Amino acid sequence: MTGDALEVMGLRYAYGKNPVLRGVDFTASRGELVCVLGANGAGKTTLFRCLLRLLDGYSGSIRYDGADIRGLTARGIAQQMAYVPQSPAPTFDYSAFETVLMGTDASTAHLSGPRAPQREAAREALEAVGIAGLADRGIKTLSGGERQLVLIARSLAQRSAMIVMDEPTANLDYGNQLRVMSDIRGLTRRGYLVVTSTHSPQLALLFADKVVVLDEGVVTAIGEPAAVMDAALISRIYGVGVELHNVQTAWGTVPVLAPCVAPGEGT
Repeated sequence: MTGDALEVMGLRYAYGKNPVLRGVDFTASRGELVCVLGANGAGKTTLFRCLLRLLDGYSGSIRYDGADIRGLTARGIAQQMAYVPQSPAPTFDYSAFETVLMGTDASTAHLSGPRAPQREAAREALEAVGIAGLADRGIKTLSGGERQLVLIARSLAQRSAMIVMDEPTANLDYGNQLRVMSDIRGLTRRGYLVVTSTHSPQLALLFADKVVVLDEGVVTAIGEPAAVMDAALISRIYGVGVELHNVQTAWGTVPVLAPCVAPGEGT
C-alpha cells in the first residue's frame, strides 16, 4: 500500500505553562513500522495521547486518511486506530479469548454483546499472532511475552488499519523482545501501519522502516534507520557514548550498537 495514511503537522502541546511538544511534523504510510525514539521526557507518550485523541488541547493538526481526527468521535477513533499499551499485571483473570474479544467493542452494536462476527474476529486475531492454542488460558497464567501477544491480537480484532503501541517490548526478556518485534513487523507486511515507541535504538535499527527521533518535543531526525541513526545522534539523544558497527551474519549485515566504555567502568 502507498500514500501517507497519517499526517502530523505542527503539533504542539503543553501541560499548563510547560511545553512538551514544540512543533512535531511527520508522515507515515500503511505497511510501515514507525519507531518513535527519545529519552525519558522527550514527548513520546504525549504524542501518542494526541494521536489517540486522549488529549485534545493541542495545536497543529493530525490527519488520518486525509481527515482531521478532531472530527471523529471516540468510537470513530477506535474504528480507525487500535492501541496496544504496555503489558501491565492483569487485575482479572480473563481468558486470552475473552481479552481479545474486548477489542471488537467498536464494531458491536450499542447495548448488545459480541455476536458471531466478533467472535470470529477474535479467533482470527489469535491465529494471526500464533497463539490460538492459548485461547482458553487465563491471562494471569501467561508469560509477559504471551500477554503482549494477546494485547496485539486484541488490537487486530478491532479491525483498524493503524495500531499505536506504547513500548510493546517493555519488561520482556531478550528473546521475547525479538519475537514480539518480529511479529509486529509481520503485521506491517500485511498492510498495517504500526507506530510504536521504544527505549531500544537497537530494536529500531533491526526492525523499523522509519524512525522519528524526538528531543525535547522536537523531531531532530526522521527517515530510514540506517540513513539517520548514527553513533553521534544516539550519543547525543541518550547522553552516553556509543559506537555503531555493521556485523556480517548468516542472513545479512546487521547494525550493532556498543558502549564506548568497558563494562564495569564509569563514564
